[in-house]
Amino acid sequence: MNARLRKLYDDLSDTFWLVPALLVLLGTVAAFGVIDIDRSGMVPPWLLENWLYNGGATGARTLLGAVASSTIGVAGTVFSITIAALSLAAGQMGPRLLRNFTRDRGNQITLGIFLGTFCYALIVLRSVRTEDEGAFVPHLALGVGIALGFICVATLVYFVDHMASRINVDTVIGLVSDDVRRVMSGLANGEPHPAPPPAAHWRDAEPIRDPRAGYLHHLDEDGLATWACEQEAEIRLLVRPGDYVFPGAPIALIKPPREGAEEAVRNATALSPTLSSSDDLRFAIRQLVEVAVRALSPGINDPHTALSVLNRLGAALCDMQPLQLRNGVVVRQGRIVLIVPYVQYDELVDAMFHMIRQNAAGKPAVLIGILEVLTQVAGVERDPPRLSSVRKHADLVMADAEREVGSTDDLADVRSRYRAFMEVVELGPLGPFKL
Repeated sequence: MNARLRKLYDDLSDTFWLVPALLVLLGTVAAFGVIDIDRSGMVPPWLLENWLYNGGATGARTLLGAVASSTIGVAGTVFSITIAALSLAAGQMGPRLLRNFTRDRGNQITLGIFLGTFCYALIVLRSVRTEDEGAFVPHLALGVGIALGFICVATLVYFVDHMASRINVDTVIGLVSDDVRRVMSGLANGEPHPAPPPAAHWRDAEPIRDPRAGYLHHLDEDGLATWACEQEAEIRLLVRPGDYVFPGAPIALIKPPREGAEEAVRNATALSPTLSSSDDLRFAIRQLVEVAVRALSPGINDPHTALSVLNRLGAALCDMQPLQLRNGVVVRQGRIVLIVPYVQYDELVDAMFHMIRQNAAGKPAVLIGILEVLTQVAGVERDPPRLSSVRKHADLVMADAEREVGSTDDLADVRSRYRAFMEVVELGPLGPFKL
């Protein structure tokens, strides 16, 4: 159940309509509340004479009509600008990055302020009465409406500046790289983890099948581990956040078999029709990689964007140096009760560099950029297995350069960067200066 609640929270956080709807509701409720204050006669005379609107009903209706018509018109403009920005992002940076625009609180609050002001003005307008109708002018409500008009002007200026910065590719790369670091910090810590049992341990385990289909969006690891501990069983999940669950395929193994295992696994997992898991480190990395791959396409041909992505990926690997990725082994009461196949360092590095290298074949500037980033990572990361993974990608870059780069001078530059990388791997961060 916890997994489903977290998925619901994420779904609501990603929707574009929630914040504007709340601000519209707030504007409507505020209008009724301020009108009631006007009717009660609680507004001090000195405030009415010096600060609030003190004209007649005709002027009040004209003023409120102007506020309502202008705010709904600007709201349409804001929506049009947002759609144009989404189209630009989808075409140049990839459709998966649209999520970063739709969940942007600045865009949502801007639209909500204009729509909320529009609803406020309409509610107040309906309460204004001329002499023939009973003579009621809500002076305090009109004063608040004028203040909201000025707030809308300031919000429009903010929105233009905000959108101008948001469609900048470096800003988008920075936002996605922040997501990478956030997810990485949640999946890693500095503590050692117990080793999982060997594969032979699961030979007599019973598979748990799931009739659903979709991407694993959230996993209630604690809840499933608690259930397995209470049942004195061991569960090994065969999928992890971000993996696609096929209907009828095994989703987990349990040993020994226990009644209710299928229901426990279903309650602990929440599926989604789209790949957008906030717990999936590979998804966050794929977003960055997609920006780089699109930048390297012939239609865009922007290697500088690809180099910017490579720098962010290298920074993420350097941040990981003191951390140990979780191996997914959960221990309760001194024994292993749950194993989750979380992403490991080799898979992480593969996801970061494989597609960029494959699309950068024949582009010496990007190949050199990959080698320079790997050199910096090797200068920080001294763990032998991790260095081996980093070196594998440097070797692949060099092999691609030998095969695809036609210019002798460009190939010499790539070879020079590769030699510098090997010196750092073999001799340490100051390797080039020791020779």
